[in-house]
Amino acid sequence: MSAGITIMDGFEERHRATVAQMFWDAFEAKLHKVLGPAPLARSFIESVLDPLFAISAVDENGEILGVAGYKTADGALVGGELSAMTKVYGTFGGLWRGLFLHVLERPLKEGELLMDGIFVTAAARGRGIGTLLLNAVKAKSRALGDGTVRLDVIDINPRAKALYQRHGFVKTATQSTGPLKFVFGFSFAETMIYAADGSDVKGRRDV
Repeated sequence: MSAGITIMDGFEERHRATVAQMFWDAFEAKLHKVLGPAPLARSFIESVLDPLFAISAVDENGEILGVAGYKTADGALVGGELSAMTKVYGTFGGLWRGLFLHVLERPLKEGELLMDGIFVTAAARGRGIGTLLLNAVKAKSRALGDGTVRLDVIDINPRAKALYQRHGFVKTATQSTGPLKFVFGFSFAETMIYAADGSDVKGRRDV
């Protein structure tokens, strides 16, 4: 572990607004047309964050540096019912946003942990925190008894894809957004899998 950095489950409640801002900073390019404007997006994200599905990196003073979110059959870092969305955006605004976001969802398979994003504060980048968090997600998957870690990386984020490849993630599928690329700002997403149980995923295809 890097000097002065601690990896811990969850995040402190005092960091909720910061985590929401970090999440929005990381995914605004992908989600701004659906969740924007930014103040409403941050308000919605803050209201639905669940620290039970987060792993945090904090410095020696306990200040948050980065977060990895994940999803299991029991919940997700960024979840929430439709009612949470309509509370922020109103009935009509919540309904159409919920429909668009539903397009991005893919069902979990048994024995699978889904990564719900890794994001690091701008000041802490370049310190290897993303790697620490990714390793922690792998360890969490093993602790929960899940055989695989799955993630989806979009075509406009090649640096993230390179990081995942270095850590043993293997591409298993590609999903095109079709005409919705004009809404989400990317043309396709690649599904990548890491075998937390040590099995060979080369050649596996996610269907």
